[in-house]
Amino acid sequence: MSTRHPVFNQQVLIDTTPLPDSIPKVREIGASSAPLLSASYFIGARCKAYNDDYMLCKTQAHGKGELECMKEGRKVTRCAASVLDDMNKACLEEFRRHWGCLEQNNQQLWHCRRAETLLNACVFEKLNLEKTIPGTLEGETPVHLRKRQMYSQNH
Repeated sequence: MSTRHPVFNQQVLIDTTPLPDSIPKVREIGASSAPLLSASYFIGARCKAYNDDYMLCKTQAHGKGELECMKEGRKVTRCAASVLDDMNKACLEEFRRHWGCLEQNNQQLWHCRRAETLLNACVFEKLNLEKTIPGTLEGETPVHLRKRQMYSQNH
């Protein structure tokens, strides 16, 4: 018989088993989807090596790497949290304007290109992080750098 007692929250099982001491502790980010989407390209730029290590671990574990890859996952979380902290310190007004726009426009980036342009410039200037869209074809201008943007009416 198990000594742990699962907690059921409606239909969600919350496992209360503490993690082993070998796995480093890390605070959860605690951000909703809009700030994470707003910062996602910058998180990708700074945390690429940690993300690659985590994905390599998951691939090598053949889908069974929950505990085996926890250390790598915690590094990704710490790195993402550091990007969000830095953005809040250096570009708070631009960051809030952009993710607030995303929140009000169903997370659709094209509605928020003006706020995104200001955020990209601030983050590049103060944090030296540049937005790059993976999979953009060589010689093609990324959507956020096009001279003629499609703006929504209000943003």
